[in-house]
Amino acid sequence: MLKIGEIRELIRLLDDTSLAEIRIETEDMKLWLKKPEAAPIPVATPAVAPAAGIPAAAPAPSPAPQPAAAPAAETAPAPSAPAEAAEDETGVHIVKSPMVGTFYRAPAPDAPPYVEVGSRVTEKTVVCIVEAMKLMNEIEAEVTGEVVAVLAENGQLVEYGQPLFKIKRA
Repeated sequence: MLKIGEIRELIRLLDDTSLAEIRIETEDMKLWLKKPEAAPIPVATPAVAPAAGIPAAAPAPSPAPQPAAAPAAETAPAPSAPAEAAEDETGVHIVKSPMVGTFYRAPAPDAPPYVEVGSRVTEKTVVCIVEAMKLMNEIEAEVTGEVVAVLAENGQLVEYGQPLFKIKRA
C-alpha cells in the first residue's frame, strides 16, 4: 500500500514531466493519476463557433482556447513559485491538500483536533485527514515548527493543492 508521501511524489512527478498519466496496480490497490486534458476546451469552443457564424467562428475559437490555456498554464506555475518563495523568505510552510476530498481536523467526530494554532509539530506529525473515495488519508506536517493558521473548516470539501495549514518553521 502506498503512503501519502509516496502518492505526493507521484503527483509531483506527473506535474513536472510530460507524462499524461500514471497507473499503478497491485493485489490490494489501484492508483490512477491523470493530468487534465486540453481537449475539453476546444470541444466547447467549436460548439459555440457554429452559433457565431462560419467565417467569424474559425478565427474566434483559435484565440479563445489560447488565452484560456495560457492563463491556466501561467496560473499553475505562478502560485507555486511565489508560494515557495514566500515560504523561504518568511519561514512559513504551507501544507496543501494532496487530493480532492473532505477535510477533517480530528480522527473521529468526538475526538479533539490533531493540531490547533500554537501546536508544535514535526515532519511526521499528522495534522488532519482528507477523505477521498471512502479512504481516510492522513496528512503530515512535512516540516518541524509551530502551527500558525488553520486554513480549512472541518468537514469542508478541499481541492488538490488547496492550502490547509500554515506552519512556521522552527
